[in-house]
Amino acid sequence: MTHAQEAPTVALRTRSSALDGLRGIAILGVLLFHTGHLPGGFLGVDLFFALSGYLITELLLREIDATGTVSLVGFWGRRIRRLLPALATMLVGTTVLVWLVASPDVVRTTLADGPWVQLNLVNWHLLAESAGYWDRFGAARVFEHLWSIAVEEQFYLVWPVILLVIVRCGRNLDRRVATIALLASVVSLALMIALVIPGDPSRVYTGTDTRAFSLLLGAVVATRSARTLLAKLAAPWVGAVLVSLIGVLWWFADGVNSRWLFTGGLFAHSLAAAVLIGLCARAPHTVLAKILAWQPLRWLGLISYSLYLWHWPVSALLPAQWSGWPRTLLVCTLSIGLAALSKYLVEDPIRFRAKWARGRSGVFAFTAVMAGLAVLWLVLPAPAPITVDISGLG
Repeated sequence: MTHAQEAPTVALRTRSSALDGLRGIAILGVLLFHTGHLPGGFLGVDLFFALSGYLITELLLREIDATGTVSLVGFWGRRIRRLLPALATMLVGTTVLVWLVASPDVVRTTLADGPWVQLNLVNWHLLAESAGYWDRFGAARVFEHLWSIAVEEQFYLVWPVILLVIVRCGRNLDRRVATIALLASVVSLALMIALVIPGDPSRVYTGTDTRAFSLLLGAVVATRSARTLLAKLAAPWVGAVLVSLIGVLWWFADGVNSRWLFTGGLFAHSLAAAVLIGLCARAPHTVLAKILAWQPLRWLGLISYSLYLWHWPVSALLPAQWSGWPRTLLVCTLSIGLAALSKYLVEDPIRFRAKWARGRSGVFAFTAVMAGLAVLWLVLPAPAPITVDISGLG
């Protein structure tokens, strides 16, 4: 192989490494937030959203360039193989453990939330239940963190269909995709500003319509039109400014007490994250991209999906007497261990090597898993709710 043939391969590997490093930073932020050490660490979810919007749109645009269309069945099949095995493993393992050792309140919420997780609608279920995201004083819900997975899954369901419609509408595909994604992100921001409730922004924080801009801004950056514009911003200081801005937001943002987040702050953070992603993808040999490609950070990014799935159940089910940094260390150790087992024993084998997970046998396996999960929610008995006899009062 000549040097000219090697170069694209090396660039692609370096680019992927930098984006994996960004995933590692995102999951670190979430871990530190959920263990009480980084007030704005929840913004790691926004970084995940922007990454997902970018990567999925880039993948779909490549498919359109190669084939002239989008195979919805093929796309959704790949998403199912990527996401469902680890999710189903965590759902079954956590539910059984909760049923065996947790309090009746946690058992009830787990069995009630599980079907909505399975349907990728848990964010709307939690809102209907008035389960405020920022409320940490009620009964623990071991699946409440999966609201963000539901938002992404809903995006994966709708966005490829929109791109397919755009393809069939004629020319200027790239410009149309960029324009529609940008306009839709502005509409999403407007909805967030209009619907935010002071004191409890849960509706706009976990609602798909009001969070779509984070994914859509990533989608904008994946287009050739945006990449051409980013070429003019490729100076090293631009990346440093973006990292500094994101770091400041993560340090000072305080969820429910930072109203500015829900009147444009989250949009600004998502925009900065999307531009940073685009710069790392376009210039993989910069100092910033190489730092992000640091092997431990990249490995953390490679297990970030399963780590996100497991970290909150681990944290929620640990005994209350553990606190501070010892608790954080224990949560991280257990969660990383479970995530590594999930990746190497469940995710990768099914995603890359299991022939039965494709075609008709894949459809059968998917149906069997979904049916099995549905049976799980029905078979495990929920404790009866506590009732108080007030007949003798008065």
